[in-house]
Amino acid sequence: MRIETKCLHEGYHAENGQALGLPIYQSTTFRYSSPDEIAKLFDLGPGHMYSRISNPTVECVENKIAALEGGVAALCVSSGQSASFLAITNILSAGDHFIASSKLYGGTVNLFAVTLKRFGIECTFVEPDLEIDELQKVIKPNTKAVFAEVIANPVISVLDIEKFAKFAHSNGVPLIIDNTFPTPILCRPIEFGADIVIHSTTKYMEGHAIQIGGVVVDSGKFDWKDYPLLTTPDESYHGLIYAEYFGKAAYVAKMRVQLVRDIGNCQSAMGAFFLDLGLQTLAVRIEKHSKNADIVAKALEKNDKIEFVNYPTLASSPYKALAEKYLPNGCSGVLSFSIKGSRERAIKFMEGLQLANNVVHVADVRTCVLHPASSTHRQLTDEQLVGCGITPGMIRLSVGIENVDDILEDILVSLNKI
Repeated sequence: MRIETKCLHEGYHAENGQALGLPIYQSTTFRYSSPDEIAKLFDLGPGHMYSRISNPTVECVENKIAALEGGVAALCVSSGQSASFLAITNILSAGDHFIASSKLYGGTVNLFAVTLKRFGIECTFVEPDLEIDELQKVIKPNTKAVFAEVIANPVISVLDIEKFAKFAHSNGVPLIIDNTFPTPILCRPIEFGADIVIHSTTKYMEGHAIQIGGVVVDSGKFDWKDYPLLTTPDESYHGLIYAEYFGKAAYVAKMRVQLVRDIGNCQSAMGAFFLDLGLQTLAVRIEKHSKNADIVAKALEKNDKIEFVNYPTLASSPYKALAEKYLPNGCSGVLSFSIKGSRERAIKFMEGLQLANNVVHVADVRTCVLHPASSTHRQLTDEQLVGCGITPGMIRLSVGIENVDDILEDILVSLNKI
């Protein structure tokens, strides 16, 4: 099946006489015929013991996302932040180190720089446009992973995935990629060398601002031989060794039965059902988002009140060549631009909008705006803001699927007021 068809038909397959729509297994618990059957579950045999660990509805959606990304397994969790946290802590412990692109969502920067530091895990941030020989300078003996976003939020830079994969693999560590903005419709990082792919499913995958979630997808391609957490016995499962028992799907399996078991940041059956509804129309929506954003970006670039526009399809974008390589079918609906002058002028522009929504959200069917310096990235220092490419007048614009002429009119009318 082509990917548009997979959005509809992967994951759940209705048998004769069964419901065509994905059933919601709204249950925490599953009944078995004997204690022996339940004992098999605790030996990690097939089946569902408890919805904190697995649920039939959630499993169908996990299988669909794994198929869309080209992975061997996926795990849906309670949020995108959970996905980022689990992706790192599944293979790193106190005393370990990892490298991350400096162009990341502000919440991820804070998670890596502050919270994980409290866990004894060190992160070094690097400029993603550096050449490999420069990146190599930050490698340490205890480096265990490399992390980056395909399209960075909110500066809308594009990552050279193959360069980062080569860098990570030459040092024997996995490349973890956040593919939230492109979604697998526009980019499949595993095809370019990524080992683990994560998403905030709250964004385009769900697409309608009704359900928070995240997902981690395992490519099944990385050899975990040098990662003790996957290759040494887990006494909480009678000495089971994940890499031996689960093979290529060991990474996600361990995350499910160990970390989510203990932390509890699972996705609900109802949440997975809402996510599946979004996935069914993802291919149609992301195409419209991308086309609208391209038109809006080009119009903004011509306006004399705009300092600059960040969108990879623009001829002026330093990431145009990378976008053509990794994102040939569009660059999603998110762009950023900076209004000339003070922070107050940017805020006045946002207050003048009628159609676009001032919300702490992005990648929704409706057009949304945000001022990163005073909201999502408010916790960052001035130095960190500069490192993320954020100016006082920067606006993050998430272009919806409304008629593009209505979106443009709303923007131009508000610009004329400042």
